[in-house]
Amino acid sequence: MNSPLPPAEELALIDRELAQLDARRLYLLARRDWLLRLLQQSGAAAVRWGPAASGSAAAPAWSAGPAKEASAPGAQNVLLTLGAVLLAVAALAFTLVSWGSMGIAGRSAVLAVVTAAALAAPAVLLRRGLRSTAESVAAVGLLLTVLDAYALYAVGMPDADGTGYAAGAAAVLAAVWAGYGSALRTLRIPLPAAVVAAQLPLPLAAVAWQAGPLGVGWALLVTAALDAALALRVRAAALPAALLGSAALLVGAAQSWSAGSAAQALAPAALLLAGAALGVAAAWREPRVWGAALVGGVAAVVAVAGVARPELAPGWAVVAHLLVGLPLLAAVRVPALPEAVRRGAVGAGAVVGALGALASGAAVAPVLVARLRVLEEVWAATTPAADAYGPGASAAVGLLLTAGAARWLSRVSARPEPGVLAVVLGWAGLFAAPVLLGFPVAAVFALQLAVTGAAGFLALRSPGRGAGIAAAACALAGAVNVSLGALDGRAATFAVWGLLGAGCAAGAAYGPAVRWVRSGAAVCAVGYATGLLVAAAAVTDLAVVWWALPVLAVPALVAALGPRLGAVRLPAEIAAAVSGVLALALSAGRPGTLALVLALSGVVCAGAAVRPERRVLGWAAGALFVAATWVRLAEAGVTAPEAYTLPVTVPALAVGFLRRRRDARASSWAAYGPGLAATLLPSLLAAWADADWVRPLVLGVAALAVTLAGARWRLQAPLLLGGAVLAAVAVHELAPYVVQVATALPRWVLPALAGVLLLAVGATYEKRLRDARRLRAVIGRLR
Repeated sequence: MNSPLPPAEELALIDRELAQLDARRLYLLARRDWLLRLLQQSGAAAVRWGPAASGSAAAPAWSAGPAKEASAPGAQNVLLTLGAVLLAVAALAFTLVSWGSMGIAGRSAVLAVVTAAALAAPAVLLRRGLRSTAESVAAVGLLLTVLDAYALYAVGMPDADGTGYAAGAAAVLAAVWAGYGSALRTLRIPLPAAVVAAQLPLPLAAVAWQAGPLGVGWALLVTAALDAALALRVRAAALPAALLGSAALLVGAAQSWSAGSAAQALAPAALLLAGAALGVAAAWREPRVWGAALVGGVAAVVAVAGVARPELAPGWAVVAHLLVGLPLLAAVRVPALPEAVRRGAVGAGAVVGALGALASGAAVAPVLVARLRVLEEVWAATTPAADAYGPGASAAVGLLLTAGAARWLSRVSARPEPGVLAVVLGWAGLFAAPVLLGFPVAAVFALQLAVTGAAGFLALRSPGRGAGIAAAACALAGAVNVSLGALDGRAATFAVWGLLGAGCAAGAAYGPAVRWVRSGAAVCAVGYATGLLVAAAAVTDLAVVWWALPVLAVPALVAALGPRLGAVRLPAEIAAAVSGVLALALSAGRPGTLALVLALSGVVCAGAAVRPERRVLGWAAGALFVAATWVRLAEAGVTAPEAYTLPVTVPALAVGFLRRRRDARASSWAAYGPGLAATLLPSLLAAWADADWVRPLVLGVAALAVTLAGARWRLQAPLLLGGAVLAAVAVHELAPYVVQVATALPRWVLPALAGVLLLAVGATYEKRLRDARRLRAVIGRLR
């Protein structure tokens, strides 16, 4: 890679050569496009140069003429199909319109000759290799046999029952078409047509004999069984078997659900059990159709439980179905069963369990939602009666049965999903059971607190992440629900919230638990402590603004504990900060109380800032003290805050100067930021509310001096604070004139200026980014 040229000159030479190559390439591409257009206009064959599909060298590809949009076999199939349709239409017209103008002999002769010719022609055509033509002619022949059957009924047996004749005709046609297809196996239409025709005889016969819904169901099921047997040899029979079998099971399920007594449910149960046996047999014989075993298992559950359903209440009927269906899950431990049957049985048990859990959960949901009504009037003792929730213990029993089955399945299969379901369903059943059973209010709260505590303990001890998350979510939902219910009475509020707060505190202190669970428990403990203090203040006759003082005890306690909180220190401090914000919101109605709360909050932050790892809270303490001073001055009607802030600014700047002399690495924000902000910010707020020009002028000059001092001594805090205040003052002074100019200009000027600005910024985007990075680097180097 050595070169006699210097690197700069060689780089310039390479750039010039690359530019020339690009220019030459653009010229050749333009010339190529012009030549292609010229050849297309002159009618000559297009020439395409480019790499071949296989990646070989470029080669010309010539087109001999216009591209063909249809292949020869496709055109042939279209013509044959159209011809068959036209022949079928002609045959229908002849049968329906011209039939009556001929005698009996003529009719028979015409139909016999035409049908025989249509059915015999495919054999000749197949020997000559015309398979597509033979298929079309055979389709016409099959249609003619249908017309023959119709003609025979219309002329020879006009008084016969139409449905019964149709059943017999369908059976005869199915046999004829099956024999015809077996004789000419090359044809693909006759055998599937025979299978379709074979679906009609038994159902139509049941309808003709007025066998009722169950008779039709049995006819459908027997036909499905015959189709299933035929599917072992003809795969086309598998779909009709599935459709007719499903229809038979739906008929049986509908009759079982509408039965008024156990005796009336026996006949539908027999039909369902027969369908279940057919499904299991199909899965046993063909492993790929395990869904047949699943459907059969569900049908068996409906059959057995359907006998008891008329004698039970709706909720207990769900329990009966669960008692019959959940044992099917045990098939997972029976290796002697074929895989398809075992899989279908387990799937059927899972389906029954899911449906039962949904039905029971729909009954339990009102229990969890009804307590929201307590928020309409707190401490009013308006807890609804147990009968207001709907069904009783059946819903809880259904959930607990499903939870137990899911727990057993999770142990057997070693999968996390059933374990998660077991936790959720078990919690819902146990949590709602005391209410559904009509227990006294105290017992309801006690049992629900125990269930919530158990869920929280499981979240602390659960090794599985899925089950632990589910248990934590259930514990949180239970705690929120019980807390809302406890608002119905004062004693219940203090008792329930106190116990929940103590439990959360114990969970936060439990070392072996995972960190996120302990953090959530710590946040909840701080929240319950805050709620208890608010409730205690509400019991007294104090005004709402004075409730903030006891609430401040929570952040004070958290700040005092500090490092003793260990891993949950940060989430506890964040929750305590939220409590402090709540205290400020409560005291906002009276300026004097707000100033007091701001000052006390500053004391809490200052106390926490004593620790080296929380020095950043010193800024918050300073801001709170300044805010308290501003609120107090505003309450006193002070219009010149400089008289109160300058005496603080001067010694603060002196202290900052001395600190910078002792510690050259100290930041200018720590040394001069508090002092400058103590005067500049209140003065800026006063200047924005001042209609006179003296204060903005003096403040602008002071901000300019601070900015220049920061630039001179390369200090970040004076530079940014002074510049920001100076810019704010300038905006305040220019705002009236800007408004006047904006109202005087046409409305289209502002959008136009914005568009020009966006274009300018977009055109110099990279340069602006470089300037911004350079400015950030310069400011970052300041102290």
